[in-house]
Amino acid sequence: MYDTEPGQSPPPDGTIADPAVTPEDAEATEDSTGFTSLRDDITALVDDARTYAEAEIAFQKTRAGLAGKKAGRALVLLVLALVLLHIALIALAVGAVIALAPLVTIWGAIAIVVGVLLIGVALLVWSASGDGKALSAMFDAGEDA
Repeated sequence: MYDTEPGQSPPPDGTIADPAVTPEDAEATEDSTGFTSLRDDITALVDDARTYAEAEIAFQKTRAGLAGKKAGRALVLLVLALVLLHIALIALAVGAVIALAPLVTIWGAIAIVVGVLLIGVALLVWSASGDGKALSAMFDAGEDA
């Protein structure tokens, strides 16, 4: 009836046991049918993900280093440009004083140049103040928000 040794009960699922197949053989057969392939695929996937993450981190480090160097160079060039602009404005003011001196006295030329520069400063501060008020209104946590 069942292929079992005397004293053994038949398997609960009603299948006939093959005495030549040991439990280890059954697991090996089950593994070789698909689980080994699945395990290999998952292992390869994990290895690929790890490789991708390492490559991405290395790329981002390189990019950050390059961006830092470029930003530093740009900042130095910008400061140099502002210094040169400052020198040019001083030269313009001195030149304006020298050019106006024959028309009005030297003190009159200085007064005119300084007055024009102060009017320019006042206009710039007034404009910046308006922008500051608009910016403050954007982030105000008042009842209008």
